[in-house]
Amino acid sequence: MATRSLARELALLVLGQVSDQKPIAMADLAMDSVLEKALESLMQHWRESLDSSASELEQSQQTLLDSELQGDASAGMPTSRDHLRSCLTMAEQVLNGLSASLELPRLLMLGDQEQIRHGAMERVSCVLDKRHRIDAELDSVMEGWRLSRLPRLDRDILRLAVVDLRDLGTPAPVAFSEAVELANRYSDEQGRRMINGVLSRFHDAASKAVG
Repeated sequence: MATRSLARELALLVLGQVSDQKPIAMADLAMDSVLEKALESLMQHWRESLDSSASELEQSQQTLLDSELQGDASAGMPTSRDHLRSCLTMAEQVLNGLSASLELPRLLMLGDQEQIRHGAMERVSCVLDKRHRIDAELDSVMEGWRLSRLPRLDRDILRLAVVDLRDLGTPAPVAFSEAVELANRYSDEQGRRMINGVLSRFHDAASKAVG
């Protein structure tokens, strides 16, 4: 996994430990404690996702079994099978995410530890210092919606993408792709579509302003 991607994911997890309502300075963050909580948060996220996936899969299997036992099951069978396929896909995504995330604590202890931490905290610092400006710019391109109404993780994914674009000089296609990758790991289908759409409009607005 690339150092930059790890730094961005770690920044997302660190931001999740900081209040979205109460301003805080970087100097007030106890880094080791925050990083430890961030890793705990990551593992808790995937445990909950795995439990949810297992529950959905069990329910889908039961629905399919009930359909097969009914006399006229032909109408319900396709729907049940589609639901089962969807659940299996979700379970696979969760297991893939969990497998990748289990590598994060080990990778932080290797040679790139300081580089990863520096990249993560640079992003966290930019978000905390410029959050009001970032949020206002994102609000300006949200159609019939406001950033504050999105789930916290989705808000932070968008904020980090703006920091990559504006402050770190990351090319737009790369920033978009990696934001969507984070959304694939931590958000749902609606969140992924929202994040992709907002970032596209943000980039279009920024390009017009420069032009």
